[in-house]
Amino acid sequence: MSHTIAIFPGSFDPFTRGHEALVRDAQKIFDKIVIGIGNNIAKPGLLSVEARKQLIEDLYASNPNVEVKIYTGLTGDFAHKEGACAIIRGVRNTTDFEYERTMEATNHRLHPDIITVMLFTPAPVADISSSTVREILAFGRPVDEFIPEGIDIKKYL
Repeated sequence: MSHTIAIFPGSFDPFTRGHEALVRDAQKIFDKIVIGIGNNIAKPGLLSVEARKQLIEDLYASNPNVEVKIYTGLTGDFAHKEGACAIIRGVRNTTDFEYERTMEATNHRLHPDIITVMLFTPAPVADISSSTVREILAFGRPVDEFIPEGIDIKKYL
């Protein structure tokens, strides 16, 4: 029996309930999900990449089918290195779709053996974006309803 691996790349700054829903859906299709945190040193975030990794590892501590890794470079190269057959991308709206379609075309040219699987973010959490969560936090407001249950974002700041 072959084990299928998919990567779910992103900045995850911070990881939201929308991301969590996409991982849950992806697990219905793939045996293993590698959450790849892109480390763009030119784009400092709210949380350090190490804090993002820790937050996601804490969330999936009891799930051996979810792994978290930090990577630099091209996503397709990372997927290839991980032995993935697919790249998971979340789509909330038409803007996301257009962006993701362009990325898929590029990834397909570079790594035709790796497919992109676009998953629609479920309606109850489709309006949540990491940038919105960062903005709410910047104004000192609570973000519990936007991030996975049981995660205290202050612990990772």
